[in-house]
Amino acid sequence: MEPENNSRRGFLLTGLAVAGLVAGCTQKKDPFEAGAEEQAMASGKTVKLLSVDGEVIEVDEAFLKPVPHMPPVSNTEARVGIPGKKFVMVIDLSRCKNLKICQAACDHAHELSPGQNWIKVRPMQDAEHTAPYWQPTLCMHCDEPPCVKVCPVDATFKRQDGIVLIDHDRCIGCRFCMAACPYSTRVFNWGEPEISTEIASEPYTPESPFPQKKGTVGKCDFCADMTRRGELPHCVTACPNNVYLFGDMNEDSVSNGSETFRFSDLIRDRGGYRLMEDLGTKPSVYYLPPVNRNFPFESGLENDKLQNS
Repeated sequence: MEPENNSRRGFLLTGLAVAGLVAGCTQKKDPFEAGAEEQAMASGKTVKLLSVDGEVIEVDEAFLKPVPHMPPVSNTEARVGIPGKKFVMVIDLSRCKNLKICQAACDHAHELSPGQNWIKVRPMQDAEHTAPYWQPTLCMHCDEPPCVKVCPVDATFKRQDGIVLIDHDRCIGCRFCMAACPYSTRVFNWGEPEISTEIASEPYTPESPFPQKKGTVGKCDFCADMTRRGELPHCVTACPNNVYLFGDMNEDSVSNGSETFRFSDLIRDRGGYRLMEDLGTKPSVYYLPPVNRNFPFESGLENDKLQNS
């Protein structure tokens, strides 16, 4: 007798709810629009759902609200990486003019707070009588990353495609990774990030680690969310002088969007090298020496983004 009463009660409640919606409906509005009322016409097609009470119910699909802003990949997928890939970056020092447009593009894309630059462009001079040059520096995404080895909570990790990421949901802010990194490319988020409400509502994933979280460490992520879509990182496409090249070592190819090179030939023919090779970290970022430079060494150009030639 009890199942019959439940069935009858459910039928009456469902009928009243549907009748109320149909009676007051006009045109269905965007369910994601702020303050929008959900009004829809019954389609006659029903789907079975599990109610909060654990009962199987049927609901007209016109009244279903889709869930917005779901992460593109799960946390597990983000930690594993892309099978068969080994991402690598080449930086041509002969082309760098210190415009820092790459830095600005990275800051904007990752909603970084002022002073939290993941890309740093530094003036370099190897010896007293040698010529100075500009050197962009970012996370080297090492094959033997010391930062990963010292993290006590597995917050920073290396994927099978070579990208080293940070899971801010795990990070406890101990900064062991910052002390272990010989390239000083990590930054600590001392304060709350200044971000829009729209960005704050985005689902978090280590592949697109923003908004940044107070008390955690941030760094270059090789734009892992873009590489999954087959796109080049923001710094690569933003640089007007094609300083950066990005690609897959397994495919032996790197590109800046307008030029494509065979990675092995480029490194061999142009004398490519990696920073601090003696440490055994095996970086995934290679540099081409600043010979036959396109521009003279000048300071202050970063203050005029229009000087891009």
